[in-house]
Amino acid sequence: MPEFPELPVKEYAQVYKEDTDKTLPQKLDSNLRYAFFSTIATGGKSLIKSCKDMHLGRFVCYKTLKPEFADDPIEQQRLLREARVSAMLQHPNTLPTYELGREKNGNYYFTMKLVHGYTLREILDYRERYDLTQLIDVVIDVGHALEYAHSHGVLHRDIKPENILVGPFGEVILMDWGLAKVWDKDGTPDQLPDSESEPDSDDLSITGQAKLQGTISYMSPEQINKDPLIDGRTDVYSLAAVIYEILAGDTATQGETMDQLVRSTLEDTPEKPSNLVSYPIPELLENVTMKCLHKDPAERVQSMGELIRLLQETRRLA
Repeated sequence: MPEFPELPVKEYAQVYKEDTDKTLPQKLDSNLRYAFFSTIATGGKSLIKSCKDMHLGRFVCYKTLKPEFADDPIEQQRLLREARVSAMLQHPNTLPTYELGREKNGNYYFTMKLVHGYTLREILDYRERYDLTQLIDVVIDVGHALEYAHSHGVLHRDIKPENILVGPFGEVILMDWGLAKVWDKDGTPDQLPDSESEPDSDDLSITGQAKLQGTISYMSPEQINKDPLIDGRTDVYSLAAVIYEILAGDTATQGETMDQLVRSTLEDTPEKPSNLVSYPIPELLENVTMKCLHKDPAERVQSMGELIRLLQETRRLA
């Protein structure tokens, strides 16, 4: 597990008897439950804050839509789905959802476990500090979360270093299930329509012209093509794209514009990481990664469980 600089003590508040034994008011007002809000991150369409749950005395993560998207019915549905998918997928490598509700103005919010740490993106910015085996351990933990999700009929579809959180006490969390794909009971794939709100056209990670959801550099060809028969092998591809970046120090797809990135994903065969770096890369790990990046899902490793097994084998040989 990667080692991190010590986080400030205030981030991990001491537990005192005065706090644990405090009585609850006779009448509880849900509108007064959360206090001491502080913004953690601002996503494309959401706002994430930390706040204190005054009933339980703990700090939690509080997620809402940005005001300009709060009345968008598609984004509302995405937020509800994210909250419920996160709640239903009770796995050590996912964030527990605590509460789903409405604010005074009627806007949706949900609360989750607050985990302090670093995203895999932040870790990769200092790649030279970490052993390859440490980083593959993180990927394996993410794979376990995905294997569990797939067994429950859920695809993540937005796997990228920014959505992987590594905590100082051994936590590895796959976050942000806002693009999760689920199916109806009769097996019909459920696909939320694109939001009416266009993404920022200057953001190379989002394909605004085609209204594709997700980050292009980690999206499978079938996800870009909006294949209705998409399955767990799309997440296999995306996780392999993360491994590729760990090995090569760059993404498997290359381009300066959105169109170039899409074309690269659909047409280009990535260069082997061993040809791009000076340090040795285990042959089995490289072969597994390249196989999982195949354009044709039938040519990839066929399940997340199989990918985990192969990664564990490369870990033992390292």
